Amino acid sequence: MTKVRITSLSIGLLILFAGATFIRAQDPAAQPADAQTDEQKQKEKEAAEKKATALLEQIVGEVQVLRLPENRIRVQIAAGDLLWKRNESRARSMFTLAADGIAEMARSTNGSAQRSAAQLRQEVVLTAAQHDAALAYQLLASTRSLTPPETANNFRRPSPDFNLEDNLLARIAAIDPKLAAQKVEEAMAKGQYPNTLAQVLAKLQPQDKEAAAKLTAKVVSKLQSENMLANLQAQSLAMNLLRAGPLPAQAATTNSTAATPAGSNQANSRPNNFGAPVLGETSFQDVMNTLIDAALRANAQTASNQSGQGGQRGQNQRGPNNQGGPNNARGRGNFGGAQNAEQSAPSDAQIEQQNARRLLSGLQSMLPQIDQYLPSRATAVRNKLTELGMGNNSAASAMSQMNQLMRQGTSESLLAAAPTLPGPLQSRVYQQAAEKALEEGKPDQARQIAADHLDATTRERVMAKVEMQLITKKVDAENLDQMRQMLASLRSDDERIELLLQLAAQAQWAAGDQKPALVAKGDPKLALKFLTEAQGFTNRRATNYQQFDQQLRVADAFASLEPARSFEVLDPGIAQLNELLAAAALLSGFEVNIFKDGELPLEGGSGLGNMVARYGQELAALAKVDFARAESSASKFQLAEPRLFSQLAIVRSVLGVPQAAPANNGPGGGGRGFARRGQ
Repeated sequence: MTKVRITSLSIGLLILFAGATFIRAQDPAAQPADAQTDEQKQKEKEAAEKKATALLEQIVGEVQVLRLPENRIRVQIAAGDLLWKRNESRARSMFTLAADGIAEMARSTNGSAQRSAAQLRQEVVLTAAQHDAALAYQLLASTRSLTPPETANNFRRPSPDFNLEDNLLARIAAIDPKLAAQKVEEAMAKGQYPNTLAQVLAKLQPQDKEAAAKLTAKVVSKLQSENMLANLQAQSLAMNLLRAGPLPAQAATTNSTAATPAGSNQANSRPNNFGAPVLGETSFQDVMNTLIDAALRANAQTASNQSGQGGQRGQNQRGPNNQGGPNNARGRGNFGGAQNAEQSAPSDAQIEQQNARRLLSGLQSMLPQIDQYLPSRATAVRNKLTELGMGNNSAASAMSQMNQLMRQGTSESLLAAAPTLPGPLQSRVYQQAAEKALEEGKPDQARQIAADHLDATTRERVMAKVEMQLITKKVDAENLDQMRQMLASLRSDDERIELLLQLAAQAQWAAGDQKPALVAKGDPKLALKFLTEAQGFTNRRATNYQQFDQQLRVADAFASLEPARSFEVLDPGIAQLNELLAAAALLSGFEVNIFKDGELPLEGGSGLGNMVARYGQELAALAKVDFARAESSASKFQLAEPRLFSQLAIVRSVLGVPQAAPANNGPGGGGRGFARRGQ
């Protein structure tokens, strides 16, 4: 629906500008009126931003009504982020207040408070990093735990501090690559290898090629000197650098340590899910050689002995006391958690052997690159895989190929591949082929695939999609009776709402749009008719979150046509959410535990909290059109916490300040965030 809204607005603006151009050509006297219109729009924008800033000050003034420290801290972090461009000194004070509160929580003996402090620490540090690198590192230091760090152990998972510093480094690389490079060197001097090092090099290369070349040389030299079977940080970094592929020849010519021979094949050098390439071919080969040397140290007899000691634990990734997990970086066994008293801890040599097998398994997936860049080593790798019984990986390879085919294949390629797959996989691929054919505008082919290859239930579902698409392609005012018959034949109001939303969207699309041209021209009046019918269904009292979601989608669809109707849809939903919040507060500790100490936590994690957040985000989007009405609707939340955070979302939307992206790892993963859209 968001795409529809943007598309409709774009079409409207094009028509407006085209009409204005024609008038100016015919009547020069009209130019001042146009200029006045633009000036008026700018004044309205500035007035809205002024109101948003005043609302932000009101929110900051009311923050003390929140009892939970984590709620107050989240408001302070958001305020610092939103104030930065308008009042930097005030923003710094907000970040500092938040850091002080986090440090106090970290000193608590309560485990829950300490976990919340760790998550909030990520949020304040990474949010500040978007504005000022030095401030971010100050906040990192001031919120560091008072508990002495554990003794370094390369076999254990990285500490929370290391994970946070890693994420911080990635943020700093975007705004100050030279400072990030300095931090990389400091980390390597301590024997640490940030996972985001490749991002730092990628940002540094276009800014200072000489500095990037020197840092690359240091990284490669340091990796070559490491015991890859004992330092899993180094091993992980090296594998990620290789998976990204080498730099293209033209990008590597300025790096003497990474020169690429003319005419070399760079097929694998394009960016992928592991980031942009940062190593020239020579450096790439050096790192690959280092990893192959380490992997070839795997011993078949030792590996067999370990299968009974630590191997099984590694397969389950759980310790005897249900500790450890997939993030345990010690290898395949659970050697970072508590050990059963009857089991002796494995020796360093045993752990290294497990890590050698782990590394060898990783290199197995890189055999095409080894064949290309180090063909003389490929035979040794294959022989070692065979020796350890790891050579036959056809099932995993087939699954990988199938997944790639289902993501990127056409209906024809899926049809061709399906008969070659095992029976249980064939039906999945045939279903994907039918749906892909439908996406490609081939309903007859979709029907044929469903009839020939799918079971009755799946066939019925695909056929229903085909019929719905054919009907929605014929959207116009002349076949409304057929539309109503289709609506009447559906089994539930939920299905009717879905169809009406699709019909409304189709009615708004016009020929020549980015979407397929399904109607001759856009028909906003017809779209409003469909949405009005959909609103009639959503006016009911919601009985589940799906129905709340439908209310949001109807409101979102109205936004580009009649924003006032959006508020008509949202306000009853807010009233019902107030009832649910009151009931949840009453039942807290008995049937549900959404509330904490009588207050709704704002980090998300509950269906009710996330739905409240989505309503706040919809109000934030509407605030750009009608600030006063959006603020009025937000004030209808009876509890302070959802009201304040909905108002913060409105301020963020009007001021145009993007939400800080969450971290990818570390404690809590960066948090879901109470007021983030799309939960």
